[in-house]
Amino acid sequence: MNKMDLIAAVAAQADMPKAKAAEAVEAVLGAIGKALTGGEEVRLVGFGTFAITQRKASKGRDPRTGAEIDIAATTSVRFKAGKSLKDSLGHD
Repeated sequence: MNKMDLIAAVAAQADMPKAKAAEAVEAVLGAIGKALTGGEEVRLVGFGTFAITQRKASKGRDPRTGAEIDIAATTSVRFKAGKSLKDSLGHD
């Protein structure tokens, strides 16, 4: 599912025009992005949690040459599925 599919699904489920659904989806995604950028965790009970994670700089090896390389520290977003979402997928 891509963003346009999500907008269409929201429009159909909420019985609203696609333009309004697009505004709503954009607003939700924008709010999540802004919160994460500000260092906040976004917890959607029953669905899951979005959080920022920091990975330390480390050493690695170039698989082609075997030479040691420096891997820079990075910041990324982690999503952890909530219990209701996990249960709906039928996995343990």
